[in-house]
Amino acid sequence: MPIEKVDTLVVGGGQAGVAMSEHLSNNGVHHLVLERHRIAERWRTGRWDSLVANGPAWHDRFPGMEFPDADPDAFVSKEKVADYFVAYAEQINAPIRCGVEVKHVQRHSDRPGFRVETSEGVIEANSVVAATGPFQRPVIPPVVPEGAEVTQIHSNEYRNPDQLPQGAVLVVGAGSSGVQIADELLRSGKCVYLSVGPHDRPPRAYRGRDFVWWLGVLGKWDAEALDPGTEHVTISVSGAHGGHTIDFRRLAGQGMKLVGRTKSYQDGKVSFEADLLGNIERGDANYLSLLDEADAYIARNGLDLPEEPEARPLEPDPDCATNPILELDLADVGITSIIWATGFTVDYSWLNVNAFDENGRPQHQRGVSAEPGVYFLGLPWQSRRGSSFIWGVWHDAKHVADHISTQRKYQEYRGPGESEAEGS
Repeated sequence: MPIEKVDTLVVGGGQAGVAMSEHLSNNGVHHLVLERHRIAERWRTGRWDSLVANGPAWHDRFPGMEFPDADPDAFVSKEKVADYFVAYAEQINAPIRCGVEVKHVQRHSDRPGFRVETSEGVIEANSVVAATGPFQRPVIPPVVPEGAEVTQIHSNEYRNPDQLPQGAVLVVGAGSSGVQIADELLRSGKCVYLSVGPHDRPPRAYRGRDFVWWLGVLGKWDAEALDPGTEHVTISVSGAHGGHTIDFRRLAGQGMKLVGRTKSYQDGKVSFEADLLGNIERGDANYLSLLDEADAYIARNGLDLPEEPEARPLEPDPDCATNPILELDLADVGITSIIWATGFTVDYSWLNVNAFDENGRPQHQRGVSAEPGVYFLGLPWQSRRGSSFIWGVWHDAKHVADHISTQRKYQEYRGPGESEAEGS
């Protein structure tokens, strides 16, 4: 069987792969996108049932198409997000081949380009774009052993409250996923413990503008790197129930039991750091600082936006913060489930190239890797803070596609008297 050849092979048919395809087509680059499942599969089956986008429809989209039949300020469901990418791929006529898994990529030893082994045969490509995104392998810290008498799942396995056994639940991780899952479980009538670590908690909206607008006009989406010491700080924001500001004090007032960072496990007991109040206070400081910046921006630009003094008062410290729970005997308090909302790591075991550091992290500048011809797309902070959002990955894809196009022009150049064969 003849070996298929393409200029650029894109691995992954989610939002990154679709964006990459659009820009490669605009640059006239012959390419193929391989997706081992369906387009945007993780939006459909890698998230819980009630998930909605964390940004409003006017913002969390590609420039070339709006969400059909959606209020611009609405937070669309995960199924509609997946349908959006399918429709977008059809609109741009993206050459996406679904149901094909990439098993191994290796550079040719005697000529340019790469040999790509897939579940449907071998493909040769001049360039390879790893557009598989950051949510590849769930991370569960080795705290509670697998043999412990408690159900343990990662947040990517959680679907709805009915899948969990009777009893209380401990949710570990207070980023957007953890806090939304904990809130849903509390609303369903379950007793919920939430382990809260360092976090940012922006207002969902302030003075008539969503926080994504504020981050835009204040230049925060364009930040190129995390501030020192904030590498493990998550962001707590929600589009659920029409969108609302995450407030841990309010959640405690509604009956959620808050604890600090999960520390260790022994003999059926989980222990926690005594850092809950400090984490809540730092989240409050982040919240209030954004309000201050927003007020200053409004005054500086003479905007006629309604004042919102009620956004500033904070509720009293909950008892669980002033008298922290440092240990829980799971059986005594009836905890039968632990949900680990502790993030993901990447998995590039299929990519056998010299493009990673000693810890297996991609080495790149704005997606252009240390290995010529290999590119990454969809990474958090790939070029700036906004890279992990739908619109951000679209702009990152343009930069990567432009680099691929420029390199093709160099490779196609032939000097005076040089034939094509001699230059290849």
